[in-house]
Amino acid sequence: MAAELALCCMSHSPLLRVADPGESVERQVEEALREARAFVDAFDPDLVVIFGPDHYQGFRYELMPPFCVGAAATAIGDYGTSAGDLDVPQALADDLIAHLLAADLDVAMSEKMVVDHGISQPLELLLGSSGAKPVLPVFINSVAEPLGPLRRIRRLGTAVGEFAGRLDRKVLLVGSGGLSHDVPVPRLRESPPEVAAYLVSQRRTPAEQQAREETIYQAGQSFARGDSPLRPLNPELDREILRQFATGDLAGFDAMSVEWLGARGGSSIHEVRTWIAAHAALQEAGPYRTESSFYQPIPEWIIGFAVTTARPRTVTR
Repeated sequence: MAAELALCCMSHSPLLRVADPGESVERQVEEALREARAFVDAFDPDLVVIFGPDHYQGFRYELMPPFCVGAAATAIGDYGTSAGDLDVPQALADDLIAHLLAADLDVAMSEKMVVDHGISQPLELLLGSSGAKPVLPVFINSVAEPLGPLRRIRRLGTAVGEFAGRLDRKVLLVGSGGLSHDVPVPRLRESPPEVAAYLVSQRRTPAEQQAREETIYQAGQSFARGDSPLRPLNPELDREILRQFATGDLAGFDAMSVEWLGARGGSSIHEVRTWIAAHAALQEAGPYRTESSFYQPIPEWIIGFAVTTARPRTVTR
């Protein structure tokens, strides 16, 4: 059979199902996630290509690539997600890496990739578990400065789409992260030595990880009360970004500088890079249509939360 592509992009949050956003919002989110799962179930992918960030759990400044393909990967099991190995088809991962290098993209490769909730949470929400389907994990640095221009992310997605389009299987493209949010993640050059040591190479103990998760929970509570130093959510920016995805205006992201985007959307708006890559991969198959799009700013989760599904226009249902 010829390749068949579909897309599901979604926000992730450490506070999902931990902090209470109110009954109405929770109901809306659960309905959006239910619709996304139904979309994925109906598509029944043979392979998942997921673009996701990391939050200094797997990748550190000891060696921080702009993007990396995992030929083997393990979920660390943070923020309520499960630990365990992903089902990574090694030969396909090798082929994807070779394809990206041939496309003049200096992608890193990992035989021991560690992924956190930025990749494992959407896999669990959409598929039931991180190991439910064969998956090619593509890490996109969205946190550790400096960050490269968005045009390179679009090129990465296009090249992945070229690769996926040659496969005789159904491929689900997943982008995980965003939209606007400003989370209490330390910056390397502004951190005290003990924090910098963690950002570079030091690992957290289980007790330290538990303390970190409690810190994030309290930050969400403070943000929801309105007494937080974090940058406010930007629903106007988020809706404009969603409009660009819906219209297929991916080239429009090239004009957004890292500085401009961060100043308006917060430190972690840069996770939208994963959405850009996923949509660019889908667009390589031709014009696409957005089938569903949900958005809700959720202060309790410190995020502009969104879920979108799409497929090529040439596909008939």
